[in-house]
Amino acid sequence: MDTLVLGGIRSGKSAWAERLVTAHPGPVRYVATSPARPDDADWSARVRTHRTRRPDTWETVEAGGGPSELPAALRSAPAGSVLLVDDVGNWLAGAFDAVSAWSLPDPLGAIGGSVAELVSALAECRADTVLVSPEVGWTVVPATRSGRVFVDAQGSLNQRLSAVCDRAVLVVAGRGLRLPDAPDSLLT
Repeated sequence: MDTLVLGGIRSGKSAWAERLVTAHPGPVRYVATSPARPDDADWSARVRTHRTRRPDTWETVEAGGGPSELPAALRSAPAGSVLLVDDVGNWLAGAFDAVSAWSLPDPLGAIGGSVAELVSALAECRADTVLVSPEVGWTVVPATRSGRVFVDAQGSLNQRLSAVCDRAVLVVAGRGLRLPDAPDSLLT
């Protein structure tokens, strides 16, 4: 079963996803999508917090080195295991960085192949997968072009991932709310 866990910054989405996979009977593989930022003390503290919460029995796969690493981790995950991906927003920023797409005339087109590969890899993944992803659509439209490009791309990517996941959960204040199975289920 594939689950997309959405939430804002500091919503508790990562901790919620970690609690979800703890109940899984098979081996857990934690896929960390954050690139190394040794000169950023605040970022290092965030990474440390995530690491200390993970049980020693979980295997950690570092997939912050390029956009093809996360699809490869999805495709190589064995059946019967669970994969926790934290988080899709870091992966997306890395995809933009990998091709220096932020200032291109068509930044979304520049990463289109990477996005399609990620969605395809998730659909093919044999493991139960839990993806943590930022919900970025509840704020003001960013003042910078790169901010707008990221928000647009993240919103679109979340929709595409949700379409191939079995369920989606929105986490607010550390509490999860399962979203309806069909996008129009509230209309009927």
